[in-house]
Amino acid sequence: MDPFKEVEFFIQVAEAGSISKAAERLGLSVSAASRHLIALETRLGVRLVQRTTRQLSLTEVGEEFYRRTRSVMADLKEAESVARDAVVQPRGVLRVTASLSFCLLHIEPLLPEFTRRYPEISVDVIAANRYLDVMENNVDVAIRTRQFEADNNLTIRRLAETRRILAASPAYLEKNGIPKHPMDLIRHKMLVYDYAINPTELPFKRRDETATVNVRSFISANDGQFVLKAALDDLGILIQPKYIVQDHLERGELVSVLDDWDLPRLTMNIAFQTRRHMPAKVRLFIEALAERFRKNDYERLWTK
Repeated sequence: MDPFKEVEFFIQVAEAGSISKAAERLGLSVSAASRHLIALETRLGVRLVQRTTRQLSLTEVGEEFYRRTRSVMADLKEAESVARDAVVQPRGVLRVTASLSFCLLHIEPLLPEFTRRYPEISVDVIAANRYLDVMENNVDVAIRTRQFEADNNLTIRRLAETRRILAASPAYLEKNGIPKHPMDLIRHKMLVYDYAINPTELPFKRRDETATVNVRSFISANDGQFVLKAALDDLGILIQPKYIVQDHLERGELVSVLDDWDLPRLTMNIAFQTRRHMPAKVRLFIEALAERFRKNDYERLWTK
């Protein structure tokens, strides 16, 4: 049997937690798949997988073998990809994840030109407001907007900085008044994004002056687009990254309030797996996204 096939199947078993699921992923029958695993364990002279009637788990040796072979196989596939990219048009599935707001505002508008230029690359977009583990979910490119990026297992490329601002519709402000100081927010209806860090604690700063306000959410949601729609429907004052509301501010549908005060700013980062050779599909997508940001001068718009 092919040793590489044996190792590839073992990795699939470790990740799927099931021989039948691993066999299905590789298009094998369960009996053929089991032979691959038995052949590998026989060749190594150790048991890698503990089988019971109810569950399948890796032995201690199996855990270590999985950790090492997963890295080796990833490098092998990457080397094959680099070799192919040198002579053929970039191809394959590009898996990208970002928040729903970022996907709608910046991933989808990029795709018509990107897929026209690289028709052999298909794009799998995962809109997720909770950050996915890049390694575990086989993500090629992840866009993360946060105050800092702490994941040391990834390569991080800075994309832009954005302010977090407060804004409301003209109708809401006409009816409820315009807050002049952060403490005024206590009496307003606040529209809160649940996944922000300490979403109801707002640490404002204006030059040497600081003010921390604990607001009560009138409406809270786990998606920025929902919060935005609530603000457009005159329901209260939202707290969002400026990139989400920029177009609505320019059209006068929303009005920024307390604009002379700053909340901690957020950095948009492109995160991707650290590799010796970056696959062409990943490099081309990152370059296209970075060029879109440079061309539109987004950071200047979002930080003023």
